[in-house]
Amino acid sequence: MPPMTLALLADIGGTNTRVALAEGARVLPDSVARFANAEYKARGQDIADILADYLKSSGQTVSGTCVAAAGPVQDGVANMTNLDWVIDADKLRAATGAHHTAILNDLQAQGHALGHIAAANLRPVTDGPKVSGTMLVVGLGTGVNAAPVHGSGAARIVPPSECGHVNMPIRSEEDLALMRFVESLLATRNEIAHCGVEEVLSGRGLINLHAFAAAQAQQPAATSSEQVFAALERGDPVATHAATLYTRILAQTLADLALIHLPYGGIYLIGGMARAMTPHFARLGLSGHFREPRRVDLLENDFSITVVEDDFAALTGCAAYLAAQSA
Repeated sequence: MPPMTLALLADIGGTNTRVALAEGARVLPDSVARFANAEYKARGQDIADILADYLKSSGQTVSGTCVAAAGPVQDGVANMTNLDWVIDADKLRAATGAHHTAILNDLQAQGHALGHIAAANLRPVTDGPKVSGTMLVVGLGTGVNAAPVHGSGAARIVPPSECGHVNMPIRSEEDLALMRFVESLLATRNEIAHCGVEEVLSGRGLINLHAFAAAQAQQPAATSSEQVFAALERGDPVATHAATLYTRILAQTLADLALIHLPYGGIYLIGGMARAMTPHFARLGLSGHFREPRRVDLLENDFSITVVEDDFAALTGCAAYLAAQSA
C-alpha cells in the first residue's frame, strides 16, 4: 500500500464528534473541529454528513480515514446505540472519497495512541519500572472500560473489551453495603440492578458513591459529578468520603487487571474522570491501595500508573493506526 498523504480522523462521542486531519501519525492541531451530534441527528443525518461537511469547509482531499466510535465494533461495523448511527467502510468511502478506511472502538484508538503522546501530556501518579511489553489502557469517563495493548506499529493489537461491567471488587463490610446500596439505587430507576465497576468509577459512578456517603451522613446527595468535585475542593467530608471510596475501588480494580494482563509497559488512565481525580490520588492513597501485598509480589514492585492528559489522544490513535497500516 503506498504511503498516504492527508488522512481524515474522527472521534465520535455520545455528544460531540471531533474531526481532524493528519500527516502520517501526526495530528494537525489547527485542523481540529468539533461537531454537535444532536444537530445532525435532528436532521436525520449522521457521521457521513459530518465528515462530508468538514471536508467541504476545509477544501482538502484525503487518502485515508479512520473513526473512533464510542460503542462496540464488530466485523468492521460500529453500532452507536445512543445515536442510532451505523458506521461501515462503504459509508466512510462514500462520504470522504478515501480509499483506505478503518473503524475502531474509542478505547482501541486510545490504545493505539500510546507511544505517540507528548511527554508533557503524561502525568505519572504511581512510579514503577517501565519496560517494553504489554501496556494497559483504562478509560474513566462517561463509561468505564480497559484493554491490553500488545506490540507496536502495524503489529499492535488492542483487543475489544467490555470490562467496565465486571463486578465491583468487594473487600470489606463497607464495600458490601455499598454494592447493595448501588443495586437498590439502580432498581429504583428501573435499571438492571448490577453493581459493575462502571456504576462506581464513571461520572455517574461518583454520583452513586456520593449518594452512599450522603445517606450515611444524613446529608443531601449531589446530582452531578461537578457538584461532587466542587465540594471536594472545599474539603467537604461527604465528598471526601465519596472520593476516597472511588480511589480505593479504582486501585483494587487496576490491581486485578494488572495481575490479569501483566502490563510491564505501564498502566495508562484516560478520560475526564481520570483527569479530574488526578490531583486527589496522592492524598487519597491510590498508590498504597494499588500496591497492597498479595501472594505474589508483582503489585508491590512492578507496573507504573500514568494519567493521559491529552484531549486528542483518540485522534492520535486513529492517525497512528492508519500510518502503521499504510507503512
